[in-house]
Amino acid sequence: MRADEVPQDNSSTYAGHKKLLYARDQHGTYTQVQSSGWDVEAAATQDAVALYEQLAEQALQQVHAGRRSPLLYHMYRCRMEPTLLAQVTGLCRWRVRWHFRAKPFQRLSDALLQRYADALNLSVAQLKQPAPPAPQADSP
Repeated sequence: MRADEVPQDNSSTYAGHKKLLYARDQHGTYTQVQSSGWDVEAAATQDAVALYEQLAEQALQQVHAGRRSPLLYHMYRCRMEPTLLAQVTGLCRWRVRWHFRAKPFQRLSDALLQRYADALNLSVAQLKQPAPPAPQADSP
């Protein structure tokens, strides 16, 4: 991409910031160019955020039903997936997935809970408790 073709769409996902990209200048060498966003990238980002919010809501319902651990909810709330959580914690992916089960999660050591809490930027107490269930609307 040429430097004069770098998108400048003032993307809402950038929140007024700029992103550094590399593009070719008029001499054909790569140079740094700031971009205020690209509408296509913004749409893709908003779709991804909506997907993680939906996954978090589904996980929260499963946690309240006792089928899954709060770890699954917090992972999606932080816009992570099992592979990334495994990498951040230094655990095997299959082990992380095992801890999404309610009963194995309840038996985790304090040290392991702390690893998850650090990875998700939470306290251990916050990690153990998902968000409260959404209040049910009274039907007439």
